[in-house]
Amino acid sequence: MDSHVKDYFRQFSEEHPNGAFHHVICLHDGPDLNWSDLHRKIPALPKGWYELIQLSPVDRIDMLRSFWLMKIPFCPFLLERLDRFFLNLDDIGVYLYQHHFDDPYSAELIYSLKNNSGFFRGGIPASEEQLLDLQKLFPETILPEDYMAFLRIHNGFSKASDTGIIPISQMDNKFKAFQSNFSSESMLFTQAGEPVDPKTLIPFYESFGMPFYQCFWTEWYPESEMGNVYYSGVTRTISSVKSADPNSDSMAFYTFVDWLLFYIETIT
Repeated sequence: MDSHVKDYFRQFSEEHPNGAFHHVICLHDGPDLNWSDLHRKIPALPKGWYELIQLSPVDRIDMLRSFWLMKIPFCPFLLERLDRFFLNLDDIGVYLYQHHFDDPYSAELIYSLKNNSGFFRGGIPASEEQLLDLQKLFPETILPEDYMAFLRIHNGFSKASDTGIIPISQMDNKFKAFQSNFSSESMLFTQAGEPVDPKTLIPFYESFGMPFYQCFWTEWYPESEMGNVYYSGVTRTISSVKSADPNSDSMAFYTFVDWLLFYIETIT
């Protein structure tokens, strides 16, 4: 397991006064906790995660790869690029944690990269009720199928300490905070200078708590689903989609999965 993972999940103590957590349990290191105890501690914890950590690291990686492929709708290069990501892992584990003494426990699945080169954190899969609540936030928009499918794998996903894909529980506040950057009369522009109504943007990824977002754009349907574009709070612009083939250079993507494959590849 990448050494940076333990640094990230550092428990506060006299020896480590800068630790970010009150209590941390590294579940894959074999603490004496049975499923009944874990279910009482974190009712939303998937039993599949508990069963996963009973396997060898190689089998954990293979099982998660198969799970992603089962959940994510097929697209060109999906198998090739997911294989590249999972082949670059050395372990997958589960951390349980409390930020403060009275907080409920949370859990994250950790994807550890080989050669101490980083890690990804994935939240507990979204329930069908949570997905319905998310869709209700945007009643006039059908959210992309591949995005909703990924939330069934991880409701919140990031590399290392990145803010990452926004969990459903935070989407309403994040959307309102994003829209508060614009007055009722203000417009933003594409990098090519075309005006854009801010209300047509739905941020789903936030970069390190900064005003940089990847957003679904409700006025851009390059295929059967909404495309997504990059918003910079510094320039107050979004990606231009005038190119015949928007890609990672422009940070405009035809689908959520196109963006996701870019995201998991940039660190590998």
